[in-house]
Amino acid sequence: MKHAIFSRWLLAGVSAASLVAAVSAFAQAQVDTTKSTVTATSKQMNVPVEGKFKKFTAQLDFDPAKPTAGSANLSIDTGSYDLGDESYNKQATDKDWFDTAHFPTATFVSTAIAPAGGSKFNVSGKLTIKGKSQNVTVPVTVTSQGTTQTFDGSLPIKRTQFDVGSGEWKDTSVVADEVVIKFHLAAAKK
Repeated sequence: MKHAIFSRWLLAGVSAASLVAAVSAFAQAQVDTTKSTVTATSKQMNVPVEGKFKKFTAQLDFDPAKPTAGSANLSIDTGSYDLGDESYNKQATDKDWFDTAHFPTATFVSTAIAPAGGSKFNVSGKLTIKGKSQNVTVPVTVTSQGTTQTFDGSLPIKRTQFDVGSGEWKDTSVVADEVVIKFHLAAAKK
């Protein structure tokens, strides 16, 4: 059962990198990770499990008046994935999961930002996890309040496209292939 719980939590975090990266593209300032959350939810035996990444960096360039000129680069420390249990966290670094010895970071590099009406934007780019890259588009809602901008959204991905959950964990009948990343990122406006 420990492996079952672990794999659900781990799969939840697979896609966190893509959402954090896409949302980060909207900030005019550095994302405040102390006020931001990135979670990923997967299902194991049809039971949702959530986990999060604790460390990431982002390089941002975004002007809401010229969103198409914006860009974002994000790097996530895959070893910072937190499942709420040290033994599960250690397992997450193994080769069947994030293989942090060979792939210590997951990255997102934006290729385009497009307005989607009102305070919504679509951020497209390349997500790379475990050396495997996929083009993704993340819908993001931007909210301003005082000196803070927040960015909220979610993105479903398939964990098997990134070889996360390989070996005995590749079977999607026990651990679902789909992982949904949800994020809330806060950044101070310039």
